[in-house]
Amino acid sequence: MRFRPGRALILFAAALVLGIAGRSEGRATFVSRIVWTMDAPGFGGWSGLDVTDDGRGFVAISDRGRITAGTFRRDGAGRLAGARAGEIHRLGDSARGFFRGDPRDAEGLAVAPDGRVFVAFEAVNRVLAYADARGREATVLPLHLDFIGLIPNTSLEALAIDASGALYTLPEAVVTGGPFPVYRFDGQSWDRFGAVRDRGDGFAPVGADIGPDGRFYLLERRYVERTGFATRVRRYDLTETGLANETDLLVTRTGTHDNLEGLAVWRDPGGRMRLTMVADDNFGHWQKPEIVEYLVRD
Repeated sequence: MRFRPGRALILFAAALVLGIAGRSEGRATFVSRIVWTMDAPGFGGWSGLDVTDDGRGFVAISDRGRITAGTFRRDGAGRLAGARAGEIHRLGDSARGFFRGDPRDAEGLAVAPDGRVFVAFEAVNRVLAYADARGREATVLPLHLDFIGLIPNTSLEALAIDASGALYTLPEAVVTGGPFPVYRFDGQSWDRFGAVRDRGDGFAPVGADIGPDGRFYLLERRYVERTGFATRVRRYDLTETGLANETDLLVTRTGTHDNLEGLAVWRDPGGRMRLTMVADDNFGHWQKPEIVEYLVRD
């Protein structure tokens, strides 16, 4: 059979969807995947992601202290077809200028409705607030005493914001083992809000978001040497006393995707939740800065 280019493209896309969908479990269904490329200094290492309510705009941060904003291109079915970003800015470090060295390791991202940007760092354990996505001079939020004792390079890895403006963060690892504590900032101080169960299966928190449904979504990663990364997304109800009703939405086989670290949750025109995730390529040619999207069947 002769394939017309359009038909070949459709069949290839269908095969990709079926292939990836067959390598995951849970309530989330694979929708689309792109490899994000851009010829610009500082591109790569994307560790945090925020997506606008319509699924077309985004903000991303890198673990080398960079931030950029852009737009997604989507096809007629709403699948990802491309990503275009604007200028890549260096994040400011309060009043001391730009970051240099390890303190620039930005990992968690949350964007408020008024455009303010909050970034969690894991080398120097803290959260900074910026006026907008240009990432200029920052304000340092108060610390929780627990932040001081977190393990370097595995501390504040995720950040989320709820409808009231409260921030939520948690570390990638805990010195004593056991549950991962979730901290909440109410605008004045942090409190220990709840905890995420550690199942002892090698998965660790790397990203978080609070969806339009008011639920807490947690992105986790597991690395297997010579095989690659596995991804898991868990969902929780936010209650007055903490997190409840844990649900597995997505568990992929090792090697299905690259090093997915940033998670954004939004509602598509059909009223369904979408999980958009970005991979940290560690600035290496052997990894891909892919962006993937899943649809939650609920």
